[in-house]
Formats: sequence, C-alpha cells, structure tokens
Amino acid sequence: MVAFGYHGDCFHGSQIQPEIRTVEGSLQKALKKLTWWSEGCLEICSRTDAGVSVRMNLACITLPKSLIEQVSPKSMLRAINDNLPVGMVMWYVQEVPSNTRARKANYRHYLYRLEAIEDWPSFPDRLLMEKACSVIQGEHNFTNLCKIEGDINPIRVIDECSPWLDYNGKIIGISVKARAFLWNQVRRIASAVSGVVSGRITLEDLVSALENPDIPVDLGRANSDGLILWSISHDEIDEAIYSIVPEINFTKRPEDAREYMRWLSLLRHEMAVFLEKEWLVRIKIE
Repeated sequence: MVAFGYHGDCFHGSQIQPEIRTVEGSLQKALKKLTWWSEGCLEICSRTDAGVSVRMNLACITLPKSLIEQVSPKSMLRAINDNLPVGMVMWYVQEVPSNTRARKANYRHYLYRLEAIEDWPSFPDRLLMEKACSVIQGEHNFTNLCKIEGDINPIRVIDECSPWLDYNGKIIGISVKARAFLWNQVRRIASAVSGVVSGRITLEDLVSALENPDIPVDLGRANSDGLILWSISHDEIDEAIYSIVPEINFTKRPEDAREYMRWLSLLRHEMAVFLEKEWLVRIKIE
C-alpha cells in the first residue's frame, strides 16, 4: 500500500479518462514504464474531482513477490516518483496482506479553507459556527448537501465537523471526518456553514435542509480551491502518518471585494505550498 498526494489543478480528477491527465492514469503510466503494471493491480482509496488537492490518498498496488524482495521501499518510492508528472508525489510505501482493500478506510479527513468563499465574514462568530458544525455532525440524509449519483444511499455519518484554526486561534476553515463521503458533500457542507456564519442562510435553514431531504433546497457549493483531502485512516497503515494538522499562518484575507478576487490567486499558492511542505517532511522521514 502506498500513500501519495497531488495538486488538484494539475489533473482532471482521479479516475482514469482517455486522452486526459488523471491521477489514476498517471499512476498506471508510471507503473507501465517500470514494467510493474499488470491488469487489475491498482486500487485507489478515494476518488476526487478535478481541482481537489490531496495531501494523502492511499492505493493498493499488487506487485510480484520477487520484486518486493529485490527492491527496498525507499528505492520503490524513488523509482515511481521519477516517473510521475509534476504536481504528484508518492511519499510512503508499506507491504500489506494480499487481500487488503484500499477503499476500506476507517475515515477520511477533509479540510476546507472557508476564506476561499466570497461571503465568508472577516470576523466570524465562533459560537455560531460551532452550532452549524454540530448540526452537520452525526447521521443525516444529505440529499440537499451533495450531488446524488444514481441509487446511492444519501445517508452518511459525519464523525467530526469542527472549526479549523490557525496558530492564533482564528477560524480559517472547517475540519470534517467520516468513513465515506458523497459527491460534492464536503464542498456543499462548507458552503452551508459559511452561509450560516455570514447570514446568507439561517441555522434553521440548515436544519431544515437535513431534516426534510424530500424538499429540494440549494445551499450552494463552495469552489474547489479551499479543499484538501488531508488524511485517511486505514487498519493496515501506521497511524503516525495520518498527522495532526500543523499550526499554520496564512495571509489575511482582504475585505475589499476587488482585492479579494486577486487574493484568491495567493490563496491557491498558499494551499499548494502547504502541501509541498508536508510532502517534503514525509519523504525525508521515509
């Protein structure tokens, strides 16, 4: 099993698509260059949409026993990274039982930087935000806070929804954990929480959206710029690599609307640097 990350703006999502650069396609291409590829040898834990950045995703790669015995984990990482495109890095490898399923995660942990949303206030009410987060937490029918695919069950359990704070204790976003998420669920949760805190919607509107899934309501979908799949907990992976979220000092978001639009470019850069620093630390550890 391997842990890897990527910048969302470098790929058209994670799932393989013909003639388009995707995460799965890039992994497949790297393994083929190394002659390590065999049909069905790759299973990725979490799917992500275009534009969504990832500090840590997981994948099971089935390799011949003889190869595993001959190539050290460090050499394996170096070989694969030498064949991956810019914007993607593999930073951890661990041998696991052959019947391990990558998708059987205990939880997935997302961060969303709410400052990326236009209506996010300069001085958010922490108590109000915590109330909005507590509404999201627990088991709900999330039909109004996701994009439903076919006959997928919209009921999910959110194990944690809490403020993401910077090193000064200022709210910069939300931290959300669950075993599994629906399509666009975290981005719609982020929009809803931002809406409550900014006054765009009320706390009662959010409660109603969850309690009345048969009554369609659109609470918005946040852009992908602020979203990071931070970590994944899996029985076969050392808990130490999940990593607590480090204290961070991002630039202050400007209050002027025009300056905000320009500042979004800086936000994207800061989010990318945030990931690169994490990957550099992890690669050195390995």
